[in-house]
Amino acid sequence: MPFDLSARLAERRAAHLFRQRPLLQSPQGPLVQVDGGELLAFCSNDYLGLANHPEVIRAMQQGAEQWGVGGGASHLVIGHSQPHHELEEALAEFTGRPRALLFSTGYMANLAAVTALAGPGDTVLEDRINHASLLDAGLLSGARFSRYLHNDVASLASRLEKATGNTLVVTDGVFSMDGDLADLPALSAAARAKGAWLMVDDAHGFGPLGAAGGGIVEHFGLSMEEVPVLVGTLGKAFGTAGAFVAGSEELIETLIQFARPYIYTTSQPPAVACASLKSLQLLSTESWRREHLNRLIARFRQGAQAIGLTLMDSPTPIQPILVGDSARAMQLSALLKQRGLLVGAIRPPTVPAGSARLRVTLSAAHSEAQLERLLEALAECWPLLAEPVDA
Repeated sequence: MPFDLSARLAERRAAHLFRQRPLLQSPQGPLVQVDGGELLAFCSNDYLGLANHPEVIRAMQQGAEQWGVGGGASHLVIGHSQPHHELEEALAEFTGRPRALLFSTGYMANLAAVTALAGPGDTVLEDRINHASLLDAGLLSGARFSRYLHNDVASLASRLEKATGNTLVVTDGVFSMDGDLADLPALSAAARAKGAWLMVDDAHGFGPLGAAGGGIVEHFGLSMEEVPVLVGTLGKAFGTAGAFVAGSEELIETLIQFARPYIYTTSQPPAVACASLKSLQLLSTESWRREHLNRLIARFRQGAQAIGLTLMDSPTPIQPILVGDSARAMQLSALLKQRGLLVGAIRPPTVPAGSARLRVTLSAAHSEAQLERLLEALAECWPLLAEPVDA
């Protein structure tokens, strides 16, 4: 019988990999209403606490009053509104690049950039644990596609030796499930030595990293020549929605002409761009948010290691607790939820088999007292976990 969906779903349930959507019944923030109960959440990507900021809300309300609530058409027809244009100009200035191009989602931005730049006869080389959107883009491009070992410059270099055509090296800036940083200086040097371009998706770096929140490129002090293609999202630290690609005049014009995910879709609501303009201002000027966030990160790592938890090499708000077994990860998440804390269990296929984890994410909106509550609950719950199940 074709399309035996019941069997597929039953198999996923049996492997403790079945996913369910929590129903959020309040705005984003540390304290949320979920499925009818109040929980202290450590699982949002709202790293700077801007998703429910009154000034950002007001900017969106005023934008809706002036520009309406729909994009109306694609950017190339009559959907490119003044707020979109102003946001692109502001993002170009923020990233120190001549141009930026706005997209409705980060997935679309990644798909657009890779498929517009590489095709049959070319080569796309990606970190093996890149975000799914980047891996999908590499496969869909039609280029020769290969994954190098995680953050391993020697592994990349060996693949660069075999590359043909135009070669695009693609990496996350901050790896979304591990929280570690790509070794951009070394990756860039290896790519440039072979005439390849480096593309960085800094979805999780913009906001938390860099003196002004400019992300991993600002963190390492790299130029546009070293990172020709820079992608960012607006739905995480910016607290709004959408994404952008920043780069040279020629890059952005190439995307406008050839990137199908840009050409064949309706633009985002102009009011969202108004909100993003305000959040960009707050993100880049209110450095106290990054300072507070960094203090929380340091305290969490200190406290978690004292409990005996296995952390990953992450200096970012993404602080995974490695559990290993999917059932144990689900159990730990459930034990925390019983104590009023919401931390998501991340399981295969999102992460490799045997590396299930709790993905703790910290926000500038969290207080020190709320973080201590999380550490106390982890200290109480960790010893209660069942023994690992043999694979």
